[in-house]
Amino acid sequence: MKLARSLSIACLLGCMASVTFAQTAPAPAAPQMSGEMLRATQLDYGAKVKELVKRGESPNSVEQGMPLIVYAAKYKADSVVAALLENPDTDIDAVDSAGENAMMLAAINQDRPMVQALLDKDAEVNKKGWTPLHYAASAGDDGIVKLLLDHSAYIDAGSPNGSTPLMMAAAAGHDTTIKLLLDEGADMTIKNQLGLNVIDIAKRYNHSDIADGLSKRLANLGSGKPGAGASAVTGAGASAAQ
Repeated sequence: MKLARSLSIACLLGCMASVTFAQTAPAPAAPQMSGEMLRATQLDYGAKVKELVKRGESPNSVEQGMPLIVYAAKYKADSVVAALLENPDTDIDAVDSAGENAMMLAAINQDRPMVQALLDKDAEVNKKGWTPLHYAASAGDDGIVKLLLDHSAYIDAGSPNGSTPLMMAAAAGHDTTIKLLLDEGADMTIKNQLGLNVIDIAKRYNHSDIADGLSKRLANLGSGKPGAGASAVTGAGASAAQ
């Protein structure tokens, strides 16, 4: 179920972008992950991973283009990630062939402890293209969204086609996430490369109540009415402008 959820959100992200996730690839010289390391990671055996690294396996080994720490994040292997974070040789910001790093997958999996552990080790919060904040907004995890913002995540980060975290939250219909992003200062007027703003995105994904609430909020902002900074979206899909 965890992987199925991640795949469904990844599909949403891909449909929004109309391009692949990112532009970078892992280091070509990285050694391949052993079968033992693969199994230990899938089963979240952090102690076994430590043992294998001590015996000489690289903490940056890869499986089909996916670095070990990213692979561990994919499987929500928190103890494996913790073990890797203890190793100074681990590249905590390594990306897979799709440009995803461990924090991005932790965010999309709604694994807050893993996100916090990565932040505690100064993992990259802002990166070119898709960011952890895009993924957290797509998943509708307000706690992770706030955590990333508190660690200086750029709130209006643009994906390869200019989609922002606010647009991703709107596409998925996460009204409380939209509220949080707006209250933290997200820009409603930004358009992606398709010329769509967040209201257009909400309409495209059939979230009419959210689109209506956002439209009212935008009108209030334009008129300078008091309370225009209040949430445009409240409740389970209901919309209001205050």
